[in-house]
Parts: sequence; C-alpha cells; structure tokens
Amino acid sequence: MKCPPFSYHRATDVADAVAALADADGEGKILAGGQSLVPVLALRRARPDVLVDVNRVPGLADLAGREGVLHAGALVRHTALAAQDGHPLVAAAAGWIGHTAIRSRGTLGGSLAHADPAAELPAVLRACAGAVHVAGPGGTRRVDADGLFVGALQSDLADDEVLTGVELPIPDAWGFAEFARRHGDFAVVSVVAARFGDRLRVVVGGVAGTPHLVGGEEALDALDPGGGPLGPDHVDRLADAAADDVDPVSDLHGSAGYRRALTHEMTRRALTDLARAGDRSATSSHRREPV
Repeated sequence: MKCPPFSYHRATDVADAVAALADADGEGKILAGGQSLVPVLALRRARPDVLVDVNRVPGLADLAGREGVLHAGALVRHTALAAQDGHPLVAAAAGWIGHTAIRSRGTLGGSLAHADPAAELPAVLRACAGAVHVAGPGGTRRVDADGLFVGALQSDLADDEVLTGVELPIPDAWGFAEFARRHGDFAVVSVVAARFGDRLRVVVGGVAGTPHLVGGEEALDALDPGGGPLGPDHVDRLADAAADDVDPVSDLHGSAGYRRALTHEMTRRALTDLARAGDRSATSSHRREPV
C-alpha cells in the first residue's frame, strides 16, 4: 500500500524540529530511520499531516563514553551501537535487532520513542536505569527509564517533543538472553540483567505493555548475594522470582504459561551469562551473535 499524503519538513536543528511539531498541532511525526514509522504509514494506521525529518540535525549522531556512562545521540544507528565496545551490553542487544538493512537505518532514539515492549533497547535502557533527554517548546527535560515507558507503543513524550539524547550507565556485569521464532523477529521473551556494585536489575521484555522490572529493586536485592558471585542456587531463585513476577497474556505467539516458562529460562540464561563473566571490566568485549 502507499502512504497517505503528508507534508515534509527537513529540520535544520532541534529548535526547528520542535517548532515544526508545535505548528502541526499534534499531527506531526518525527522521521529518523523510519523502520517503525514507514510500515505504519503504509498500512495507514497513522495519518500525520507532516513528517519532520531530523536526519540532518547536527549533533544527534554523537556517541561517547564519559565517567561510566555511554552518551548517545538519538540518531545513532543500531549498527553503530552493535559495533562500539564502550558498552558491551548495548552492543550485544543491538546485534539482535532485525536484519542488517534494518540495523543500518534504525536509530536508538526511534526505538525508545516507539516504545515497543518486545524491542531490545527499551529493556536495556530500563535495566541500566538510564535516561533520555527531550526537547520541547518549554525547553529541555530529562526523563528516566522508569518513567519513559507508559504503555505498549506509548511513551512520556508529548506530540511536540523530540528525543535528542540517551544516557546509558555501563554495568559492572551483565547478561542478555532472547528467544524469537526466527532471526530478526521481535522477541517472544527477552531478559536483560545488569549489576551495578551490589545492585541487580533484571528486566523482561515481551511479557507486558512496558519492559518489566522484575520484583522491583527490593525484591531482587533480598535474593541477591550482596554483590558476590551468583551461584547456581541464586540463579535458580532469581529465575523463579522472575517467572512468578510476570503476568503475561496469551496471543498468537504463545500462551501466558509459555511466556512464563520462557521468562524463567531466559532469566536463568541471562544470569548465568552474568555470573560466568563475573565483574568483568565494562570495556571488555563480551558479545554473542544472534542465532
């Protein structure tokens, strides 16, 4: 199908993009990689009056690590995330996104703003307790990961706001596991585990309207061995906690019970991955290619 008619505006800077969205009065959309937006337009599930192209806005493709945090512009492509070695967890997760053509165009900011609960990068952002920077008519604001995702395909961003940058703290140790029907498909269930000192965060994707933080921080801390190595017993207890904590629904991809069982197994794999590496350096390379 063809996209519905729309006006096109090429933004010269962030302020210009914000102004164009404000002028659209809720009927404008940001065009970056277009990997989520264009199929929606082709299916006519969205009919914006104007597309605001931000691909030539300077500074939005910057990528740098500073003081234990990866700072990334919203236009950083998935291929760049997979290739960088400053944040190995992000690199591993980005390698699971779609196929090469999708990764070469898709952007970090686009994935987070789209807020698909089965996508890899929203789960990583929440597991790392990261944040995004947003620009709007009233100025700029910082939104942490726990407040960014409000529902399936719904974020805290207003219609006239632009996501400009992302903060991703680099964990001391991490693990990632995902199950998808075919390589390149969205995850049926994915699990991201990140440890910062004696704090452990486990996030499950694909089981709720937003990336699900297992048990809240206190529940995991009660089971976590105080920042020490995770033994098999601890891994099993955390996997049990994750499976008990999620409340998935049944759909054409699997029943609720199937997703709960996958949550247990993917959590076990992610935590085993984390435990195997121990407190590895955040700059060390640790990647697994999708299968």
